[in-house]
Amino acid sequence: MDLQLVAQQAKTAANRMAALDGEVKNQALAQIVQALEANQSAIIEANQKDADQARKEGLAAPLLKRLRFDEGKIKEACAGLLSLIQLPDPVGATLSAMELDEDLELYKVSRPIGVIGVIFESRPDALVQISSLCLKSGNAVLLKGGSEAARTNRILADTIQAAAAAVLPEGWLGLLETRGDVAEMLALDQFIDLIIPRGSNEFVRHIMDHTRIPVLGHADGICHVYVDRDADPHMAVRIVVDSKCQYVAVCNAVETLLVHQDMAATFLPAAQAALETRGVELRGCEATRKIIAVRPAGETDWRTEYLDLILSVKVVPDMDAATDHINHYGSGHTDVIVTADRGQAARFMDRVDSADVFWNCSSRFSDGFRYGLGAEVGISTNKIHARGPVGMEGLLIYQWRLMGNGHVVADYSGDQAKPFTHRKMNKRFGH
Repeated sequence: MDLQLVAQQAKTAANRMAALDGEVKNQALAQIVQALEANQSAIIEANQKDADQARKEGLAAPLLKRLRFDEGKIKEACAGLLSLIQLPDPVGATLSAMELDEDLELYKVSRPIGVIGVIFESRPDALVQISSLCLKSGNAVLLKGGSEAARTNRILADTIQAAAAAVLPEGWLGLLETRGDVAEMLALDQFIDLIIPRGSNEFVRHIMDHTRIPVLGHADGICHVYVDRDADPHMAVRIVVDSKCQYVAVCNAVETLLVHQDMAATFLPAAQAALETRGVELRGCEATRKIIAVRPAGETDWRTEYLDLILSVKVVPDMDAATDHINHYGSGHTDVIVTADRGQAARFMDRVDSADVFWNCSSRFSDGFRYGLGAEVGISTNKIHARGPVGMEGLLIYQWRLMGNGHVVADYSGDQAKPFTHRKMNKRFGH
């Protein structure tokens, strides 16, 4: 594969994608849904071959879970596509409008970023989510999945390309398939506008250190649930169990449980019973181990994203200690407080420096589909451009559009300069 040629084609396609009507993009999404449903058996067969080979090669259990793309996953992917169709076209929206002077109007209009390069591991459903979000937002996309999902990624990419070929420009989606493609992709800053890596913190750091292309980074998912002194214990147990067990191999699953010392004696035995029934291994600090019999937890545990049925537990003296722990050991992803005190919840949210902070609900809600974003291209812990689950808004930038009628800057300079009106308008571009 000539990757430079593929990237050039994507750049040309991106310029055309940016000008597509919303109905055309929705038509393409609808055709992709039909194609995925029609090709379900072949997709599942390819995925089974990937899974069998990965199992033989000793792929870690959490990655094996992420690799699965069965009938339920296909149904989920199609539901995400259908919800995306219902969303308004994000391209061409007027973000602001201002009159600078009579017949001189300035508009800030949403536009696609251009060519998005996405590097992800194991999860074939990410390919469907990312390509569909790029499509709806008018971007071209280059995708590099993990070798463990090569067959699944290939059949999904072929299915999507064929389904949308009649209405989308050629080259809008490209699939990269070798390890060497990654290094070459990172050097193509003249064609690729944004890189989104989905993987470990070390992997993201490697990408950032080896490219001049802007990177939308996602660090480890070291998420916390803090059970405050005023928490409803039954609610807290339910939230902790869901946050850990609903789907353990994902970045928004909880890895550390923090418990206020006044709640520990009654809450920890109940939490232990509920979690161990579901196969969760608990590791606790010294104070925890005085209340329940668990393995010891230490510095390494507080810094670990297990992606497995393991949960570290720490008893803290108060909320300040909890937020200090989260800000020190957390990855800025998703952190939860369980409490009956609304003021305490607000203070927790103000103190915790994370992209997502929740009150009285599971960490697993941190997801683009559940947020109503249509799906997500990833989770960002960055503090610029986009943060948290990144849906379409993270794939958009804006363009300044100035409309005049023979205006020149000379008229607004010097001793006789005309004044600007700088009047905000409630008006959309083109209307």
